[in-house]
Amino acid sequence: MGIRTCVFVASTCLLLAAQAVAKDQTVLFATWRGCEESCQGVKDYLEEVAPDVRISVRDAGRDKARLKGLVEDARAEGVDLIISWGTTVTLATAGTLAQLEDANFNHDIPQVFMIVADPVGSGIAKSLEDTGRENLTGTYNRVPETVTVDTLQRFVPNLKKLGLLYNANEKNSVGKRDELADLLPSIGIELVDYGFELSENGAPMPEDIGVHVRRLKQAGSDALYVGSSSFLRSNAAILGAAAKAENLPVISSYEEMVQDGNALISVAARYYDVGRLAGRQVADILLDGKLPGALPVAKMDEFALTINLSFAREIGVWPPVDMLEFADVVE
Repeated sequence: MGIRTCVFVASTCLLLAAQAVAKDQTVLFATWRGCEESCQGVKDYLEEVAPDVRISVRDAGRDKARLKGLVEDARAEGVDLIISWGTTVTLATAGTLAQLEDANFNHDIPQVFMIVADPVGSGIAKSLEDTGRENLTGTYNRVPETVTVDTLQRFVPNLKKLGLLYNANEKNSVGKRDELADLLPSIGIELVDYGFELSENGAPMPEDIGVHVRRLKQAGSDALYVGSSSFLRSNAAILGAAAKAENLPVISSYEEMVQDGNALISVAARYYDVGRLAGRQVADILLDGKLPGALPVAKMDEFALTINLSFAREIGVWPPVDMLEFADVVE
């Protein structure tokens, strides 16, 4: 038997073994706002490498109450792995490091989190290299804030004040505010930030967005940054219209805001690619039998710059010509 034949036979045996392991395995995919691009990325990746793995999507529809009982249901159904989308869903299922003794959270079923802005700051993981939990790993897709600010300064060279709106009801949003408060003074930029007041049901009100954008402009903000907020993401059209009215450039971590004409620029990982990265983590666990806690949180290392020229035209802020050579441009 030749070397090539041996390699072929060995590879075939490994593939068959992996398929045998994957057969009849079930993944519970807990989402926050439906099966969007990253969710599809997971599905496509697993369809390629483990077509026998069944994926059951359970969507919260942006309602925290619908996450109650999810872990109990997962145990009752005997699922082999949980994927949790976003910080809210991950906290509702895996809890924090301080809740490791609480049986209401998942400490036994392998779990992969994704689209979590700050897994360490939110208490989900000890570090990106070691989550500190045997059953948990995930992905990290955030762009370093130094890169975000550097990109914005290319558009606004005399950037002195950066405006930020945050939602006190979202840990990611507050965490982003704190991160910028630490970073910006060291590079000579002042942070102008306003938090949304919460209504009786504990949620911010969309009608306050325009009011706060005007306040940012009146306070001398040279640009507005959408850091991390499901609330602002859901109300991107209101935010974009208010920013245009005040001639404020908007930089967002959400690419679709730029694609939809509600922000000027974004520097972000493609959600579909994040999903495929999470799918790889799932495959490592289900196919290769790796312990989730032995896997470091997988980091995205490629980011896309997207520019909306219509937004630029409306507010009179134009990107440097060299940026247009490598950016994704939306008219």
